[in-house]
Amino acid sequence: MQIGAKIKELRLSLNLTQEELAARTELSKGFISQLERDLTSPSIATLMDILEALGTNLPNFFKETHEEKVVFSERDVFVKEDEEAKSEVHWLVANAQKNAMEPILLSLRPGGKSYEDDPHEGEEFGHVLAGTITLKRGSAKWKLKKGDSFYFRANAAHSIENRGKTEARVIWVSTPPSF
Repeated sequence: MQIGAKIKELRLSLNLTQEELAARTELSKGFISQLERDLTSPSIATLMDILEALGTNLPNFFKETHEEKVVFSERDVFVKEDEEAKSEVHWLVANAQKNAMEPILLSLRPGGKSYEDDPHEGEEFGHVLAGTITLKRGSAKWKLKKGDSFYFRANAAHSIENRGKTEARVIWVSTPPSF
């Protein structure tokens, strides 16, 4: 992190000149100029005074901010094929495991199935894009076709399978992430 560049960015966002910041901190304009160009480093006490004059503090100043990714493309998708389960899992959002929900596209060939998910905190949502599936939750079973959706608390073991003759595709969102 370039401390000087970040101080300059903060100063400019407040429409302050170097002279005004120097006056507020009892430092020289020359020192502020050298600091902003990373030609010198402030002591911790001096940095705290500067940050106070800029309306922030050490923890907020050094907190790394990462721009939130909002749009994901095909390049972000990770695909895992499972021959035994006759399935493909497409993780639609990169690093979704760190988020509150995890959306996937699950493709099941005829006879394909998801692995049974044990009961857990959270909820499950799915929407059938193609084919038909059988949803199992605890001892209950439901048959869903293209256009149908499911939504339930994940407090019982659950899975889906394709008992049909064509591929089934399901958008499945789990909270918390479990795929």
